[in-house]
Amino acid sequence: MALPTLLKAALPSIPVVNQLPGIRKSPVEEFSGIRLSRPPVTVERAHVERYAEVCGFPSRDTVPVTYPHLLAFPLHMAIMSDQAFPAPAIGTVHVENSVTAHRRIGVGETLEVSVAVGAPAPHPKGTAYSFVTEVTAEGEPVWESTSTYLRRVSTGSTNERSESAPGGPSYPDAPPHGLTWRLPADLGRRYAAVSGDHNPIHLYPLTARALGFPRQIAHGMWSKARCVAALENRLPDAVRIDVAFKKPILLPGTVAFGSAPLEDGYAFSLTRPKDGAPHLAGRTTAL
Repeated sequence: MALPTLLKAALPSIPVVNQLPGIRKSPVEEFSGIRLSRPPVTVERAHVERYAEVCGFPSRDTVPVTYPHLLAFPLHMAIMSDQAFPAPAIGTVHVENSVTAHRRIGVGETLEVSVAVGAPAPHPKGTAYSFVTEVTAEGEPVWESTSTYLRRVSTGSTNERSESAPGGPSYPDAPPHGLTWRLPADLGRRYAAVSGDHNPIHLYPLTARALGFPRQIAHGMWSKARCVAALENRLPDAVRIDVAFKKPILLPGTVAFGSAPLEDGYAFSLTRPKDGAPHLAGRTTAL
């Protein structure tokens, strides 16, 4: 997030300020959806290589399967910063992500990117918004994803919400098998420099504490990308990769990676080594 975007994202989450004209968000009951597109974008090798380096992918002539999320992220933020979108961007949590690659995307290809979000859905912990990204090349669908963001709510009966909301996805077990990654304190800042996601919770202890975290946390899409990088040479060109983001990863810190073969792909996980607390669970599916 650049500074103007960060301000637009942050102001609606500040009490009193969030009631001012021009900042106040529309009621959730009135939101039916938004769709945005960006001008065609050509994939630049230097940007891909910076992303690959921070996420652990090898350098290739095709982009990592999670890379197109970066091309869609400015549209995600533009939608969340729109007054018509009911929830403030700051404090809205990325809880699930699904990526479908129909084929490899080459460095230097020109892509069309659009993002749409529809009406919100009930969630056991609040209200969920599904952002659907479509990426095409010369009209051919090549990549798509769904990012589910949660806005926690404290009003209403928990039991009532649980009865009306579907539960989250579950994935096959993928226990850790000894591979751990030591994550440096500046990981969030390094990923922010590449992705454009400068959410304060990922940057410094002070900015993270202001938003309720003991210190900065890793980006969810970095943790997914790092897991995919560990499996990358075993995945087919056409693949679907689903994850649920669990407990945040505090930086600096150590995480344990696990994976297990399935009939049509792999289950994988990230956990906290000392007690097995889950950070991420997911699976790949060959298409």
